[in-house]
Amino acid sequence: MATPDQTGLDPVLAFALVGALGVGSQWLAWRLRLPAIVLMLAAGLIVGPVLGLLDPGAQFGDMMAPMIAIAVAIILFEGGLTLNLHTLSDAATGVRRLVILGAPLGWAASAAALHYVAGLGWAASAVFGGIMIVTGPTVIAPLLRQAKLQKRPAALLQWEAIVNDPVGALAAVLAFEVVVVLQTDTGSGTAALAMGQGIALATALGLAAGWGLSRAFRLAHVPEYMKVPVLFVALLAVFAISDAVLHESGLLAVTIMGLWMANAHLPSYTELRRFKEHATVLLVSGVFILLAANMSFETLATLDWRALAFVLSVILIARPLPVLIALAFSNIPWRERLLVAFTGPRGVVLVAVAGLFGERLVEIGIPDADRVAPLAFALVAATVVLHGFTLTPLARALGLTAARKPGVMLLGGSPWSVALGRALKKLDLPVIVADPNHAHLRAAREAGLETWFGDILSEAAEDRLELAAYEKLICATDNDAYNTLVATDLAPEFGRENVFQLKRVKQTSTRHALPPSLGGRAIGGGETFFEVNARLARGCEFRVTTLTDSFTLDDWHAQHEGATPVAELGPRGTLRLLGPDDALRGGEGACIVALAPARPERRAAAGV
Repeated sequence: MATPDQTGLDPVLAFALVGALGVGSQWLAWRLRLPAIVLMLAAGLIVGPVLGLLDPGAQFGDMMAPMIAIAVAIILFEGGLTLNLHTLSDAATGVRRLVILGAPLGWAASAAALHYVAGLGWAASAVFGGIMIVTGPTVIAPLLRQAKLQKRPAALLQWEAIVNDPVGALAAVLAFEVVVVLQTDTGSGTAALAMGQGIALATALGLAAGWGLSRAFRLAHVPEYMKVPVLFVALLAVFAISDAVLHESGLLAVTIMGLWMANAHLPSYTELRRFKEHATVLLVSGVFILLAANMSFETLATLDWRALAFVLSVILIARPLPVLIALAFSNIPWRERLLVAFTGPRGVVLVAVAGLFGERLVEIGIPDADRVAPLAFALVAATVVLHGFTLTPLARALGLTAARKPGVMLLGGSPWSVALGRALKKLDLPVIVADPNHAHLRAAREAGLETWFGDILSEAAEDRLELAAYEKLICATDNDAYNTLVATDLAPEFGRENVFQLKRVKQTSTRHALPPSLGGRAIGGGETFFEVNARLARGCEFRVTTLTDSFTLDDWHAQHEGATPVAELGPRGTLRLLGPDDALRGGEGACIVALAPARPERRAAAGV
């Protein structure tokens, strides 16, 4: 039975508190449109050193380090699972340069900053400098989700963060082994052999596990309901075996395993990845809360002006300079180089690995090694807060966001879709009309709307379309089954609350009826494809009306009897698509898009 420690919380309550704070911080960040990482960091500091409610070291004891290690391994595996090679496209050159050139240059620049600015000895600087190669997929993923960058800069930041994580850990291992050789009687040949064997084993384990699982899944040797459990067990086994041979090599093994499986074209790959994404959200939240709460005022008090100068030197020199050198004379535009150069948030892996190696350096008598952990936390806190608030404005200033306003993707080039697209375009919103039938897009092209010819679920659409530019999806083809398929498949991408479709035609036979749980939300008045297009044929039109202090929502209702509101752009630029049960909110400056009967003069001109 769990017993409470001096904080008054037993381990079970502490575990529940960590989960509630982590997920609660992410939800609150979504509601307030703030960086989630910043709120998680603040929540951990408040319940930890400030209020003393949570003391992870006391409540979890020796289990805390393995818990964090396993969480980081799962996070990195999920990161590798997202690295499908076909998503690299024109970012491949930049990623290679950032890993092959940028990582060693970053190691040297970081070690120099630690020695000359922070005042650490060369031994501690070399080890910690290797760890600082890591830019943190745990931080990059939430930031990219919020910033909605264009494809190439997003790919550069994502691939660099995930690939450089194990590279940074192994760089720290290499530096540490050199320090051990210099400080002890260990032979350099023995240390080099042990490290080489560890890296070879990690690579072999990652490749073998990825190949074996992919083959087993494809040949149906594992039932569908057991794929995720088998994947978890294999992941833990690969990490533990590799790490037992060479510390931190497990990170390399699980990343390679994820990368292999991401490119194995598994039929259940999408389901596996989505489940892992959900697990990663929970793990990132929990680990950030734990690491922040585990800090103490005594540790934080060791940070002085040199620590501040060190953080500034990393943000302004040690990070940008290696990136700019690595990407020089490449096909990456200068704006994207600047964005990547000045975006280097550090995260969970840096703090966890730095704390581990800091303790090991202290054990072998390296001076100043006790300052490694506080400096790592200071760097993580500063970069998380800085980039959490500046990435989106910086990307907008450089013109690298997918869209400044929430866009709408319309599936199907019917008259209703084209008319709605023209109305939304009047509000200066990004609009695109997609259809697998080229002839259906003719009216959209003539109306000046952006179009996409092809299947929206194809790999070509994933590669060439800036999906991040579009916040809402409306499925409005004449094929209810296709609408439902697309809405269901893309709901996790857009968010289920942002996916809509025209009402399905009611089937008289149950054998042809689709389950009501599938598909998107109803749009407009809940009418079918044929009903909305028939209304247009009878003379209805989309109207865009702006509310003012003298023309209120009540006035709009009085003048638009029989109109069906479809969308509302709020005074602050928030776009709402409306269904049958959604009410208009109004407010000065709000714009209403509604399908209404045409004015008498237009009806007369059209002969209706």
